[in-house]
Amino acid sequence: MLKTAKRLKQLKHEGKAHKIFPNKNIAILFEKTSTRTRCSFEVAGYDLGMGVTYLDPTGSQMGHKESIADTARVLSRFYDGIEYRGFDQKIVDDLAKYADVPVWNGLTDECHPTQVLADFMTMEEHFGQLKGLTLAFVGDARNNVANSLMAMSAKMGVNYIACGPKELRPSDEIVAQCMPIAEKNGCTITITDDLAELDGKADAIYADVWLSMGEDKEKWGERIEQLKPYQVNMELMNRAKPTAVFLHALPSFHDLSTSVARDVNEKFGISEMEVTNEVFESERSIVFDEAENRMHTIKAVMFLTLYKKEEK
Repeated sequence: MLKTAKRLKQLKHEGKAHKIFPNKNIAILFEKTSTRTRCSFEVAGYDLGMGVTYLDPTGSQMGHKESIADTARVLSRFYDGIEYRGFDQKIVDDLAKYADVPVWNGLTDECHPTQVLADFMTMEEHFGQLKGLTLAFVGDARNNVANSLMAMSAKMGVNYIACGPKELRPSDEIVAQCMPIAEKNGCTITITDDLAELDGKADAIYADVWLSMGEDKEKWGERIEQLKPYQVNMELMNRAKPTAVFLHALPSFHDLSTSVARDVNEKFGISEMEVTNEVFESERSIVFDEAENRMHTIKAVMFLTLYKKEEK
């Protein structure tokens, strides 16, 4: 997937058309709104020559008047691929079970696979390789991005450190699934609440929002107190390797330029959350390379699944 994404990115940057599927159409279902995921799927689809239909929570009857199974079977008659971004992992699993076309996971509460493909593509571009690197996720280490980062690290031979409060550790089940894969690929998984584990080890430090979409906003106060010690600031970056970079799935609360950040600042007196503006805007931050690569990796996923389906 990463090799294909790089080839497609090169075509895009060279301005060479690659409308490989001019007679195909895809549906993208969004129960959770998004800037990067929606734009990535839409532009990737258009670049590949496909028609794209966007359906937000008010745009379909899925789960309301029509079951997930029936929705999957109906959309399979209209479309050549279905993307889902929402809450319960079971929804995307059921769509895949009943659909006759590829189903792509744009995000669930459990995982965010298209995001981490972009993350690892960006690291590989920056460092020239992946195997042997050390990636540290700092913060709420049991959220969907962190879960997928752990799985991807294990598969790609990248040492993974999940560093956050003990009450926000990844689940034992997910760790147990990833450990044997990591061992097979010669890398390690470390679960810790001690930031010293990053000292001189981390090639990349990853942060994400402290409160995920759909979580109770009443938890802001508690979450801020839990995660304040794990804010990624320049002092923390300097504890990692001198060449360490900063990664983030975005959007990021690194200043007061958003209404949500201003609301949190008014209530809790904090102007920067998971990362300081100094780090976010520094040369060590590669978050916008990462954001662009969402489009290229998603395009690769769609290309590979649709091409293989055609071969069959």
